[in-house]
Amino acid sequence: MVSSTVIGSLASRAIFLMSSHITNRADSATYASHTVDGLKTLQTWYNRNTGLWDTTGWWNSANCLTVLADFAVLNPSASDSLNIPDIIQNTYEQAQKTQVQASKVLSVAGLPISTYTRVTKRSEIEKRGFDNFLNDYYDDEGWWALAMIHSHDLGVQGLGDQQYIQAAVEIFEDMKKGNSTCGGIYWSKVGTYTNAIANELYLSVAASLANRIPARKDYFLNTALAQWNWFKNSGLINKDNLINDGLTDACKNNGMQTWTYNQGVILGGLVELHQATGDQSLLTQAQTIAAAAISHLSKDGILSDGCEPNCGSDGSQFKGIFMRNLHYLQKAAPMDAIKNFLLTNADTIWAKNRNAQNQLGASWEGPFSNATAGTQSSALDVLVAAAAVA
Repeated sequence: MVSSTVIGSLASRAIFLMSSHITNRADSATYASHTVDGLKTLQTWYNRNTGLWDTTGWWNSANCLTVLADFAVLNPSASDSLNIPDIIQNTYEQAQKTQVQASKVLSVAGLPISTYTRVTKRSEIEKRGFDNFLNDYYDDEGWWALAMIHSHDLGVQGLGDQQYIQAAVEIFEDMKKGNSTCGGIYWSKVGTYTNAIANELYLSVAASLANRIPARKDYFLNTALAQWNWFKNSGLINKDNLINDGLTDACKNNGMQTWTYNQGVILGGLVELHQATGDQSLLTQAQTIAAAAISHLSKDGILSDGCEPNCGSDGSQFKGIFMRNLHYLQKAAPMDAIKNFLLTNADTIWAKNRNAQNQLGASWEGPFSNATAGTQSSALDVLVAAAAVA
């Protein structure tokens, strides 16, 4: 196990190069104000009829919803002014009506590329059907489960929070069927690739449900513990404490790209598992992975993915997912180096990667080029984190 001193040193190596990005450090209220402005822009892409965000994909919309829910928990008054409870409920209702057929491939560089075909929405939702929170890809399902869990945390719309947690349970039960011959679960129902992201999401969903459904805690916790025990011994975590994309057919680390989101989701899962068990070593493991990611996946102190500047609709959201989960870790186990990393990235996004409409692009170090709901929500993850930890 890596000591906290070494963890801090690794993170500080990236922090050392940040001085050129820092102008004036904002306070929590300023970050919250920036987040409100950015969320207003995000909602210009929101389609109330579909319950999804135009210009981005199916699973990406689940992450847009999670950004809204996290900020609403952090700042209830701003949430009401932004009408977030209504947006959550509308997404819950309408997204399930939108028939989506998903297809995914990996590029030569190992970048997931998702394609979605929509057909006309159904007239009403079939009871407990959740046709469209469930599809052929377990990672898509996991994103929606987490979005529902974080929406539940807000406790909106009367009994709405119970609807959301029930939706997450239904998704979890479907993910549980994805048994891989390598252990854990497969990426999809139509292939035999065992990748990191689906398994990290499965862990995070299971641990999150254990913390939110006391009457069934042992049921979900047993799955989460078994999943973590498999994951840490699977070979997915390499010698640099980074997580590669997946396993070969022989169940060995495939050496493919260490995407930022693969370093992120595991952090949130370990934080939830720590909350469920009290096992401090889980937070230490999370800090080790976080420090390695900050050290290896930053350029001049700003988080970067290997696909930039052309990460497509999938990859453009990866960095925000890492920062969101880094925020969860920072709240559970504060470290000055991680706090500074979050704040410096937030400052840089607002100063160098924003246009006059408060649109936020993919390259956080700037200059601003183009924005979608995916790039916007990814950058907003950082602003929400900054408002939470400043």
